[in-house]
Amino acid sequence: MFEDHKLAKIQILMQQHKYAEAEQILKDLLAQDADNIYVLSLLAEVKLQQDEFEVADTIIDRAIGLAPDKAHLLYTKARIAIEQDAYDDAERLLKQCIEMDPYDADYFALWANIKLARKQFQKALELADKALEIDAENLFALNVRSTALLKLDQKDESFQTIEGALNEDPNNAYTHANYGWGLLEKGDYRKAKEHFHEALNNDPTYEYAQLGLLEAIKATNPLYRVFLKYGFFMGNLTEKYQWGVIIGFYLLVRLLNNLADKVDALKPILTPLVILLAIVAFSTWIIDPISNLFLRFNKYGKVLLGENEKTSSNFVAGSLATCVIGILLYILTKDETFLPVAAFGFAMMVPFSVMLLPSKNKNFLLIYTIVMAIVGAGAILLAFLNGKIFNSLSLIFVIGFVAFQWIANYFLIKEDNL
Repeated sequence: MFEDHKLAKIQILMQQHKYAEAEQILKDLLAQDADNIYVLSLLAEVKLQQDEFEVADTIIDRAIGLAPDKAHLLYTKARIAIEQDAYDDAERLLKQCIEMDPYDADYFALWANIKLARKQFQKALELADKALEIDAENLFALNVRSTALLKLDQKDESFQTIEGALNEDPNNAYTHANYGWGLLEKGDYRKAKEHFHEALNNDPTYEYAQLGLLEAIKATNPLYRVFLKYGFFMGNLTEKYQWGVIIGFYLLVRLLNNLADKVDALKPILTPLVILLAIVAFSTWIIDPISNLFLRFNKYGKVLLGENEKTSSNFVAGSLATCVIGILLYILTKDETFLPVAAFGFAMMVPFSVMLLPSKNKNFLLIYTIVMAIVGAGAILLAFLNGKIFNSLSLIFVIGFVAFQWIANYFLIKEDNL
């Protein structure tokens, strides 16, 4: 009876996100019975919620060793594997779960969510439907089904599904946030904001809803809406097609530029088009941090922006200011040595825009950005010392700038494809 009371208290503490207090009670219980499978599974869950994934994995392995036939233990291990980006392992574990217990909707729903993350949208839909055959009210499966349908361009059925999920639980933060992201992809940023606000009313710390609200606020800018639509388009593509779009765009610009050089009659038309396409490509790098800079004056934006986003937007703003100052000084003084200053400010907006993005390789991009800044500053110094705009360091900087765009795209695309 006493242990039942403690276990009930643990459940309440976990619901209140008081994981450290729950952990202490669980450790006390394990001191009395080190092989209690239920307590071990709860402790693994507590560690998982505190982002201590390796510790959680060790604990759940111990529980599985004591009870290898318990599917719910493998399910917990699969969830831990997802947090460690071990998606193949997670899928393998979920297959085992379903073999042991084919009538648990949660196993199918989580597997469907992995397929969704891997952009296997049709398979995600099939698995979500299997989960709903077992439990028609499973909120996780309803949400995954709605998103999969949206990605498959079945918008009407997608929104019917998520509205059904809201009917099951009108105060569910995940469902409201998911609905908001769906509306954002559809282009209805006003209604999306309502659902993000509702999600945050139910869970003020919910990061998925916070990120969505930031995007919805930025989408009030018509130019950003175009960028956002492009972002959803690229995000829905698998890796090879993402590279196809990037390389295809690059080859198109090169083709038009070469054509303009060879055919004088087409030059007045093609040259402005090439410049426009170059501006569009460049804007995809800087529009997000520039938008974040303006969000600093929004009552919601200044609270929701993270430190990395604020820092990146500050650097991009400083880089833009450097570019403008360089151009103005050149116009006023006719001194060509100010042109490298303008070029440096213009070019550095690209690395500054992505140097702090969440990524497994973020340190590489940050270090690359720092090196570029040092080389660029050195090129400017040499230009002022010897009066030559083009020097060895400026050549290295230009090569580094071109290479950075391809390298950054490589890392960002890898990050987007699991």
